[in-house]
Amino acid sequence: MKNVVLLGSTGSIGTSTAMVAGDLPGDIRLVGLAAGSNTELLASQALQFRPELVSIGSPEKAAELRPQLDGIRVASGDEGLIELATLPSADIVLIAIVGTAGLQPALAAIRAGKDIAVASKEILVMAGEIVMAEARKHGVRVLPVDSEHSAIFQCLEGRAPESVRRLILTASGGPFRETPIGEFAGITVEQALKHPSWVMGRKITIDSATMFNKGLEMIEARWLFDVPMPQVDVVVHPQSVVHSMVEFVDGSIVAQLSTPDMCLPIQYALTWPDRAASDRVQTDLAAIGRLDFEAPDLARFPALGQARRAGEIGGTLPAVLNAANEIAVDAFCEQQTSFPGIGDAVGQVMDRHEVIGQPTLDEILQSDKWARKTARNVLGLGQPVV
Repeated sequence: MKNVVLLGSTGSIGTSTAMVAGDLPGDIRLVGLAAGSNTELLASQALQFRPELVSIGSPEKAAELRPQLDGIRVASGDEGLIELATLPSADIVLIAIVGTAGLQPALAAIRAGKDIAVASKEILVMAGEIVMAEARKHGVRVLPVDSEHSAIFQCLEGRAPESVRRLILTASGGPFRETPIGEFAGITVEQALKHPSWVMGRKITIDSATMFNKGLEMIEARWLFDVPMPQVDVVVHPQSVVHSMVEFVDGSIVAQLSTPDMCLPIQYALTWPDRAASDRVQTDLAAIGRLDFEAPDLARFPALGQARRAGEIGGTLPAVLNAANEIAVDAFCEQQTSFPGIGDAVGQVMDRHEVIGQPTLDEILQSDKWARKTARNVLGLGQPVV
């Protein structure tokens, strides 16, 4: 039995994790839940799983919850996230919070001796070197939740690091894989949200359409598996059945396959090193019929080149890439920039940044803040009121 704290329980990954926990009551116990603002769903989850502690974004929301959750402690804000991340009864903390808010809880969990399962890309993109060093120092595991990194993790198990030639991340290519580049300026938010393979949250779906998602995953893979960026590649695979591959020095390639369903990598992260029986994911290769692969079009999807550049230079540049993209995606969703404008804005912000090598956590967070402000300026947006 694994005692699990779930940060981000009402989002796409969080609700899938709740389904997995419901499927496997003898293997997974949710002892802590956190959400940003969705009190109704958080209350429903808390009543179903009866955790020790729940946390929500604001004290006002916490006050709404308390009368509904007799016998369950309710916390709020950043303090609530840290309390959950260090909950004494927890074995593992799954972090599925969008944005930078998951970084401090991740480090707190590691320092408290908890394994972490990472669904929030920002944690490793922004501070991969720091997070992995802390994990080694405290003797804990950083387990992947993304389907691509879970696939690589499974392919690598029991194999020596020096036997690896390449990590090969697969990408569906998104909804615009075959759209002429000349039509990109007219792409709407509604079109970008129609992913051909996966059902995900808004931000990650737009990132999949631009392939920024895959670029961020390249940087994550570099830190998760301690592999230099030149050994991390991407191949387009429209069926999204092969979730990623590892090429070994003898030329052999090992892959992990299944129908697209986030419940599988979530379950593997939470039950590892065991495999729990489940009927939720069924894969019929004969029905699928064919598996296609093609090289990504770097002119169509500049995010891949930008991410490789950020990963190879390192320092504060990956944090800048990530922050600028978040602002640009929000601008696109609010119809304040075009679809190609996302990559254009990120490139301009990266070009203006003076990279700090081997930064402290504070320098990373300051670079994140600088990038958000600069991206808003590049996009012609006003600065948010604090």
